[in-house]
Amino acid sequence: MTDNGINVLLVDDEAVDLEWLRRRVAGHEQLSGASVRTASSGFAALNLMKQQRIDIILSDIRMPIMSGTEFARQAKEINPQVSIVFISGHEDFGYAKQAIQLNAYGYLLKPVEDGELNATLTELCGKIERERRQHTSLTETLSLVNQELLLRWFNESAPGDVEAHVRSFLAPMLQGGTAVAIVEIDDIAWKTSSSTAEERRAWLAGAAGFIRRFAQERNMGLVIDAYDSRFVLLAAVPEPSFSALLEELIRAFYAEFAFSVTIGTGMYTTAFDQLHDSYRQAQAALSIKWIVGKNRLIKDASQWRPKERIAPNLEEIVDRMLKAMLEYDLTTIDDCLLQLFDGDHPLSQKHEIYDLIIRITSKLHADLRQLNEHLYEILNWDAHQPLILFQFETVHDILSWLRRRFFELSELLYLKRQRQKRKLIDDITAYVKDRLEQKITLNEVAAHFNFTPNYLGQLFKAETNSLFSDFLNDLRMKRVCELLQEPTKKVYEIAEQVGYKNIIYFNRQFKQHMGMSPGEYRKKHNI
Repeated sequence: MTDNGINVLLVDDEAVDLEWLRRRVAGHEQLSGASVRTASSGFAALNLMKQQRIDIILSDIRMPIMSGTEFARQAKEINPQVSIVFISGHEDFGYAKQAIQLNAYGYLLKPVEDGELNATLTELCGKIERERRQHTSLTETLSLVNQELLLRWFNESAPGDVEAHVRSFLAPMLQGGTAVAIVEIDDIAWKTSSSTAEERRAWLAGAAGFIRRFAQERNMGLVIDAYDSRFVLLAAVPEPSFSALLEELIRAFYAEFAFSVTIGTGMYTTAFDQLHDSYRQAQAALSIKWIVGKNRLIKDASQWRPKERIAPNLEEIVDRMLKAMLEYDLTTIDDCLLQLFDGDHPLSQKHEIYDLIIRITSKLHADLRQLNEHLYEILNWDAHQPLILFQFETVHDILSWLRRRFFELSELLYLKRQRQKRKLIDDITAYVKDRLEQKITLNEVAAHFNFTPNYLGQLFKAETNSLFSDFLNDLRMKRVCELLQEPTKKVYEIAEQVGYKNIIYFNRQFKQHMGMSPGEYRKKHNI
């Protein structure tokens, strides 16, 4: 890396022209001390680019064997961010159209005037420095936001308290469009099994530093340490460049550590709400790694279709089975399994059965990731546990094993959701009890818990078998009965305390609920 961090490559097959250009570029004020490399052919220049990051290329457009335009095309594949300026004589001006198509930064005519060359270099240096300042600013902002908050927001199934904070931070990146990529280091568990915990931490720190530097030097975007040897990357470059740079990262990481990485990506978006979906898509893409292979970029899990001819309607059946699992419908789960394994064309070969198991579990896992669940964590098994199925000798044994595991999965999912719903109902009850003396409504409660009134009303009815209005009235009447135990309190005072402004309406409601008036209640209980 140079003092100013800008690396220049000059390409020309004419030695005299190349030396003239080198002296003038090296003498430019903003490139003082910079690395200015030269190459006499496109092939030599490409080899240099594979060894060192290049920011600016000045190339003759007409060269033997490999033309300047062909060299530029391949150079862009190596580094999509590189800025290219073509140089040619007047008779080659027809190449300008090709230069435009290659998204070249500029086009200089021979003989190049010093003023024009200096102006072009000044513009390029300014552009590169602005991009780097913007990236540095975003990185510094991220450190203030607290990476844990951003990761928490990504992993929440619904908008939470940190959303406003995250929204303000991500706004600059979303203006130009961004996407989420998740980078996962492959095979780290067994490859570092003989290392101490301290050695493993040191190795991971080195790997994390490499990924951050790689992204920073190429202005790719923001890198956030996640978990389980994973890193979340928010794109700060256009989609084609981002994919090319991720492919480059995969190659560079392996060359540096002899470890592979697999990267899942989500969609590009300028909408804040869709960035959450992009993260989910990146997770889903990464979740099919053990099926489609590691050391690669996986862009879209939903478009993946295996080539094997197994259960043509498998997707539909597994979708139905997952819905049944979430509803704890064991009968439908069993029906789906029987349809998958028996059906009209039962599988007879062991390898076909194993392929079917892979198809089922991988799709279930990918679908569950979209729901923020993890198949293998829920069942406490690793991704390759289906290998145990080869110990069985009949399809019936395999089906019985799967039935037990999928019933277990359904029960665990159901219980988890029940606990979540029960906690929500408990939280709503506590919230309402604290505000009984106010005029509280379903709309207000729904807004507080980030639900629509209709959805919350339906959920409340399903979980408590009671309408929210009846529940609220019941709580109020219980509170009234507690207050009536204090003989010094007057009935109209109690009515006002629990939110009733009309004493006649209060008396009517109390009598309808308790079968007697407040006075009769006190008399019955000798108050």
